[in-house]
Parts: sequence; C-alpha cells; structure tokens
Amino acid sequence: MLEFNNVTFLYDKAPVLSDLSLTLEEGNFYYLIGKSGAGKTTLFQLIYFNLFPGEGSVSLNGFNTETIRSSDIPKIRKKLGIVFQDFKLLEDKTVSENLDFVLRITGTGRKERNKKILKVLADVGLSHKIHNFPNELSGGEKQRVAIARAIINDPVLLLADEPTGNLDPETSAEIMEILHKINARGTTVLLATHNYNLVKKAKNKILKLENGKIIKVVLKQKSA
Repeated sequence: MLEFNNVTFLYDKAPVLSDLSLTLEEGNFYYLIGKSGAGKTTLFQLIYFNLFPGEGSVSLNGFNTETIRSSDIPKIRKKLGIVFQDFKLLEDKTVSENLDFVLRITGTGRKERNKKILKVLADVGLSHKIHNFPNELSGGEKQRVAIARAIINDPVLLLADEPTGNLDPETSAEIMEILHKINARGTTVLLATHNYNLVKKAKNKILKLENGKIIKVVLKQKSA
C-alpha cells in the first residue's frame, strides 16, 4: 500500500534521506525508530505529500509523487489519518466541533457527521467529553480526541508522530492500546517514537532510520 523507491531528500543541500527504499504492507503495525534529526518527520511528510523527493518516488494507495496532480493531493490525504505529539486541536471549539470540522471539509452530511462523531468518541472512550473544550481535557484525553479525529474518515493508513511523547507511562499504555485496537480492525499503523520502552514490548515490525536509510527491519514474534 505504501512504497518508497530509492528516495533521496535534501535539506539545505544536506541529505536527510538517501536512496531509501521501504514497503509497508496493508494491515500491519509498524514502529519507526531513530535518533532526533534522523528524518522520521520528513519521511512522514513525504507520505502525505507535503514534501516531494529530490530523487526517487513515493507511492501510496495508487498515487505516485512523480505523476500526482496538485488537485489529487486532498484525495490522498483523505485516506490518511495523522496523530501529532502536540495534538493540534482547535482550542476555541468543543470536542464535537473539532471532529465535525474535519467531516465538513470532506462534505459529509449532518446526520452522518453526528453518527461518526459518536462512534469515534466511543472508540476512544471519550463519549462523556463530547461538549468539553480542549483546555478542559488532560493530555491523554487530548490525544484521544486527536486519534478520534484521525480515524473519523476511516483511513487506510494511520500515521502517529510521537503520540505518547508528552504523556506519562500509564496514559501512554492506554493510547497504545487504542492504536492497537484500530490496527486490529484493519487500519495500517506507522508510529514514530523515541520511546524504546514501547518498542521493547512490541510484537510488531520495527523499522530503524539511520544515516538516511532504513537499516533494520525486525519482526518480533510472540513467545510460545
């Protein structure tokens, strides 16, 4: 569903990614690890076509960076869900209004919007916070809203950029449980993290980004 084919990306003439090739298969859960500055955020931006390779190509769900038209970029982004470390919620809107805003952009009718909002809030355990504003929520609750917003349009791929970076261990574990439940329903998940404790417990594919390349792909098997 996602393929990087010999991708090179330069920033200020210095290579961030260099001849990087990568394939993500549908329905899997992947961890992306690497030091700060290794290029994880750049890789994410290439996936949602906010950046384009200097060399090579990125293909996602039938679209390719070499041939995609600017008018098609919103179409591919509708197939993606993105969760950020700093939530990026609209502070002057309630939880419901934050979710409704996303659905209005995609032209969803009012009745269907209400149905989807109730469903995703139930998925993340926040039905009781539907009328609260972001400043009335804890960090973990804000991240749950961000996840609800990311999955409300049923994405084929969920990108999570350090989703537990600002959270305590207990809340981080709760967020990870939600992400794994989303993956179990068929959504492919790519999670970038500095938290190696999360990775140590992982039973998923682990991609390591170093020196501009994916240098290691490890599949940890469940113990018998």
